[in-house]
Amino acid sequence: RLASARSKVGELREAILEAARNVDALPPVLHQALELAQDPDASMADLAPIIEYDPALTGNVLKLANAASYGGGGIGSVRDALVRLGQRRVFHLLLTSLLEPLARQPVVGYGLPPGYLLIQSMSVAIASEQLAVALGRPIPPHAFTAGLLHDVGKLVLSTFMAIEADPILERAREQNIPFDEAERDILGIDHAETGAALLEWWKLPPGIVQAVRWHHQPENYEGDDPLTTDLVHVADALTIDSGIGCGVDGLKYRPSQTAVKRLGLHGDTAERVVCDTLDRLTELCEILNIDLGR
Repeated sequence: RLASARSKVGELREAILEAARNVDALPPVLHQALELAQDPDASMADLAPIIEYDPALTGNVLKLANAASYGGGGIGSVRDALVRLGQRRVFHLLLTSLLEPLARQPVVGYGLPPGYLLIQSMSVAIASEQLAVALGRPIPPHAFTAGLLHDVGKLVLSTFMAIEADPILERAREQNIPFDEAERDILGIDHAETGAALLEWWKLPPGIVQAVRWHHQPENYEGDDPLTTDLVHVADALTIDSGIGCGVDGLKYRPSQTAVKRLGLHGDTAERVVCDTLDRLTELCEILNIDLGR
């Protein structure tokens, strides 16, 4: 019986990894934007044409540039908006806009209605950077992207979780273990590893793939610099504690004390990061016409 159970788990794992490899490749415009973001020699002039050929993106960029928090109106072109906002902020808006259709899907197995995953992902992306600033650390170049994509594996697992969610929740409750550990027990894989497999298939930079892979287990990260992984892990924990975009897995995760110690995080810093994140999240949701009350 034990051998049969292990065989079933192994088969589920392979089926999930195969599903990840069958997810459509990134849209060309998003792939191009990601490549520019990783290129230290890229300029605003390189980014502007990507936006100018997309009316929806153009509208969002101009709306953000004319927001009161950036000095009010007067901006009528994408190139002027880039100057006012800076390339990094515009890239964040671009990336979020392009991923919006994917992340707006309902994530059935996790009990996430349409829009919840997008809001939660945006919150973690913003908090990852806000946390670095609050701690006086340099913002890693991959922090926002890794935060935005940290739970992309849930989209792949959703089909399987629609059937397997109850056993996973029961295992987590009965054995008092984190949800991701219960996922591995039942499915042979968790959403973090599934997401990393998908991003590797999409040929994203290793720094993003590894941060997504270990965002629930930062103590197992074996690379040279765990900063991005630690930031995404803690940002995810703060977002969950704030109740933003929670699904059936809810609070069934454990913050890594290894990550907390490596970052030197204290309670007052965490509270400030949550407040700053909510402010920026509200602003971004208004720009993208997303209902934060979801």
